[in-house]
Amino acid sequence: MFITAYAEPAAAAAQQAGPASMVPSLLMLVVMFAVFYFILIRPQKKKEKELKNMLAALKVNDEVATIGGIHGKIVRIKDDLFVLESGIGQNKSYITVDRSAVSRFMKRGEEEKTATPIPGAETDTTEE
Repeated sequence: MFITAYAEPAAAAAQQAGPASMVPSLLMLVVMFAVFYFILIRPQKKKEKELKNMLAALKVNDEVATIGGIHGKIVRIKDDLFVLESGIGQNKSYITVDRSAVSRFMKRGEEEKTATPIPGAETDTTEE
């Protein structure tokens, strides 16, 4: 009996408030979404767009780093594959990586008139 007396006025007050009490809740939800958009979603999309533009602009003799940590100079480009040259002097090695494996651009290379031959590779004259 004692608990019932206090519960009835609270239930009546909740019924009287109705739709007017939902406005602050919806407003808070909209504000939270806006904060998430400007702090998380928008910068991520901007970063993805910059990476896509960087990958499209890569050329032969540019120095890049892959997501695996391999640093090298682009020797050949064929479709979505890059041949990277890494190493110094006689200890150079060549590795083929996918375009999506390049994570960052290191340095713009100088233009060369002739393509660098790759030891043991087929001679391919098609370059992009």
